[in-house]
Amino acid sequence: MPVSQSELVRAWRHVLDLSRVNAQETVAILTRQGADARNLAAAQHALADIGAKVFLMEPVLDGRSLRENAVAMHALKSVDMVLDFLGLHHLRTYEQADIMQAGVRILYTVEPPEGMLPLIPCAEDKRRVKAAAQCLKAAKAMHVESDAGTNLDVRVGEYPLLTQWGYSDEPGHWDHWPSTFLATWPNEGSANGTVMLMPGDIVLPLKNYVTSPVKLTIREGYIVDVEGGFDAEYLSDHIASYGDPEAYAVSHLGWGLDPRSRWTTLGTMAKHQTNGNEARAFAGNFMFSTGPNTDAGGKRDTRCHLDIPMRKCSVFLDGVPMTLKGKVIPADQAG
Repeated sequence: MPVSQSELVRAWRHVLDLSRVNAQETVAILTRQGADARNLAAAQHALADIGAKVFLMEPVLDGRSLRENAVAMHALKSVDMVLDFLGLHHLRTYEQADIMQAGVRILYTVEPPEGMLPLIPCAEDKRRVKAAAQCLKAAKAMHVESDAGTNLDVRVGEYPLLTQWGYSDEPGHWDHWPSTFLATWPNEGSANGTVMLMPGDIVLPLKNYVTSPVKLTIREGYIVDVEGGFDAEYLSDHIASYGDPEAYAVSHLGWGLDPRSRWTTLGTMAKHQTNGNEARAFAGNFMFSTGPNTDAGGKRDTRCHLDIPMRKCSVFLDGVPMTLKGKVIPADQAG
């Protein structure tokens, strides 16, 4: 459905209000060539309605790190909030971590308005994520299984949690609109077992649906074997193309909590239109990821990172079910 600019401005005002932006704050809009002009204009309009002080920054990187621009970094670390249309976390040179450590709130937005308005966040989204986070923070072990053959065990607690609810209202918090999920990184070397990817599971950022079974064998935190047909061959060759053994590492693991998100939406959009975040958030998915853990303070800095939202899995923390066959179980986490 077409989105009117007035609808988009109202949605941005709602999200900025949830993010506690006020007239006493300064907001930096970090942008790039090709950023969605409708979102950029709507965000500026909503910020003007609030009365916040605003400036735009479009850095010219030319292959260099934003960290090399001391003036720009000082400005970004001095504001109250950054609206990120650039994708700081994709730079992989730690600018985002530096900015967050200064207490700055960051809201990343890359989806088109058509993908954002059906998933306008609300306070209930944060409540569900916080309830799940209490369970995950207290846990020592995660077990994941499925009728298809997934049987994965990991230890958790060594690394912090990744929590997202679609707006950024806490100092040093990074979020993404749309997004409602949580995850953590397994303790080093603790992931062991089998992950079975099945038709309908989604491989991001390739933005492909799995069409044939793929068996991933995991030993001491790394994928050691990839078996199957075309999908397995494609996935294996993609990972191997990076020439980096850390590309095979198990990265963050978690589950989606947004009852409005649909795993089918990705198939209705052209790949260039979306980052696939709705696929990461749909309620009950098990998010299996590979590659880096530098966002959590680890040392694996590989450029190969896959997020794979999987359907019909059961996730247990210390034996207690968080999802059963793709359905969120605890009442305080369900929509």
